[in-house]
Amino acid sequence: MPPDRSTPLGGVVLAGGYSTRFGETDKAVADLAGTPLIRRVGDRLATVADDIVVNCRDDQLESIRGAFADSDIEPAYATDPVPDRGPLAGIRVGLEATAREYAAVVACDMPFVDPALVELLAERARGRDGAVVRLEDGWYQTTQAVYRADAMAAACADALESDEGRIVAALERLDVATVDERALEDEGISETTFESIDTQEALVDAERRLER
Repeated sequence: MPPDRSTPLGGVVLAGGYSTRFGETDKAVADLAGTPLIRRVGDRLATVADDIVVNCRDDQLESIRGAFADSDIEPAYATDPVPDRGPLAGIRVGLEATAREYAAVVACDMPFVDPALVELLAERARGRDGAVVRLEDGWYQTTQAVYRADAMAAACADALESDEGRIVAALERLDVATVDERALEDEGISETTFESIDTQEALVDAERRLER
């Protein structure tokens, strides 16, 4: 169960991409040591989020529902009106479907997402439009972040209407707190939280480490 907090937190799992680097199968439901990737993300996110929304394509619904069939989690589903317009569109659709003021957004291929990071970002986001981690190379980790749902959804819509496909284009329209990646070590948060499973090789490597 998520912890008590003054501001309830929603969770959005992004699963609508075609994952071409992964091969013919949908990586959202790929098996990682006996558990689908998306289920691993949902289980971790549910420890700190009050409810979960899964953003996906219509053709993924059956298999993703199956991934959660024996779970205590009962996600809501927000399908893309236009398939695979990119994560910016997926974030918009997912955030528009949440009932919470703030929501954590996590990609379905990040099975090691650390709930402690989500809680840290939720705390930093309070009173602002969101909170994201700024990586050491200067980029932002936008698909493991917390956003004020209505503000970020509107910023995503504006960016899409301007033909700007980058998530950062939406962030530039908002008042977002940033957390330096180097500061995470002080909170006991490992960089493993950002590991994404993009290829079959990465899946095999992750499974090998989990089975040690």
